[in-house]
Amino acid sequence: MPARVDHAVTSGTFSLDGETFEVENNVWVIGDDAECVVIDAPHDLDAILAVVANRTVRAIVCTHAHDDHVRVAPELRRAVGAPILLHPEDRPLWELTHPDELWDVDLHDGQELTVAGTVLRVLHTPGHAPGAVCLYVEELGCVFTGDTLFRGGPGATGRSWSDPARILDSIRERLFTLPPETVVHTGHGEDTTIGAEQIRLDA
Repeated sequence: MPARVDHAVTSGTFSLDGETFEVENNVWVIGDDAECVVIDAPHDLDAILAVVANRTVRAIVCTHAHDDHVRVAPELRRAVGAPILLHPEDRPLWELTHPDELWDVDLHDGQELTVAGTVLRVLHTPGHAPGAVCLYVEELGCVFTGDTLFRGGPGATGRSWSDPARILDSIRERLFTLPPETVVHTGHGEDTTIGAEQIRLDA
């Protein structure tokens, strides 16, 4: 049986450049009944553990290091004994939230992670953050985009360590090359598809 995708929404805050906002974040968990990978660790440890249930967590993969995506990652690591994976270019952002402890494994473009016999391919998609990544799961016909691509367009680029030209390049060169029917599971808000967002962006 292939892996499945489970989902929860957690509420909390996002802080950067001296401002704080209330936000709701998606938590995505990929796996089967025995093992899973958690994508992002925002706000609420108990809510994440409820989705994990009694499964073995193989990895905690961070799409980027804004505080609303990594705030409880070290707590989750201690609770489940799994490594935290993050692209090293996001170290300055990580250290704003966790100055005294680092992640465990560097992510890199093209890297493949396997859980429940299903491959997650890492796509480095800088722009929203320098170390932002997406995770493409061809077998499930979906991609987890963090804050790189949303229903309605690219992620925000108006804050420190972001780059509006770079995020557009990332989306066009890394995401819009995926099949148009690919489901986009985002870091905030509703799902979309690659094809729908390509039409919107190129309109």
